[in-house]
Amino acid sequence: MAARVLREDLVRVRIPALRQMKRKVTSWGKVAGWYDELLGKERTYQRELILPNLIRILSPKKGEIFLDIACGQGFFSRAFGEAGAQVTAVDISLELIAIAKKRKDRGVEYHASPADAMPFVHDASVDMVTIVLALQNIENVLGVFKESARVLKSGGRFAIVLNHPAFRIPKRSSWEWDDAKKIQYRRIEGYLGESVERIQMHPGQNPEDQTVSFHRPIQFYAKAFQKTGFLISRIEEWNSNRKSEPGPRAKAEDIARREIPLFFFIEARRHPRS
Repeated sequence: MAARVLREDLVRVRIPALRQMKRKVTSWGKVAGWYDELLGKERTYQRELILPNLIRILSPKKGEIFLDIACGQGFFSRAFGEAGAQVTAVDISLELIAIAKKRKDRGVEYHASPADAMPFVHDASVDMVTIVLALQNIENVLGVFKESARVLKSGGRFAIVLNHPAFRIPKRSSWEWDDAKKIQYRRIEGYLGESVERIQMHPGQNPEDQTVSFHRPIQFYAKAFQKTGFLISRIEEWNSNRKSEPGPRAKAEDIARREIPLFFFIEARRHPRS
């Protein structure tokens, strides 16, 4: 499921060791109830920032077929369906899919499945594939891209949203304060190197409930698109919509929010089939 709430106080783990781990390590099923409650709140980046931007760009319409990969409990799938699209929504977590199915969302069909093997979706049958805040929890990115290429119609669109790979790097990025210049800035200790981190699913509680998060630079995704037959058609960077409470650092904090984006959006199109 999408790692939609991340912390940066993470513990580094080695990639070779993770290859021995089962897929279930990335599932957010253990915290399904908490996550569903979180997304039900009014003040979340998902509701206030990401969803409005996705609706603006993707403009789901009646008759369009969407595939929402790593859909969680259906927050974005439901919105696409309400806008008129016919949505197939997929997540590896049985618990989250069970929550989603209880809502009986109009226009949405939910499946518990890994993202790199979806035999229930026919070849060249989908207009739009979306993966929102999820690729950092998926090891087999090329497999997911290949599967997305299989199901997309010629010229179909593939949209992903990431925690910004250049500024939100687990264990290697943080907010810092320069007392001499009176500015808040983003400290980056590494970027090009790929890494894997263990993260706590439910910040502040149950430290044993963990998943893993994969950091990859932007060029990784550009190359993955190219290898699997996609052409990048759009890139946007989204900054925070929030403001600081009054205080001596409020102005500097708000400037940093405007200048340093939190999220990275990429849209690509399936190269026309011969």
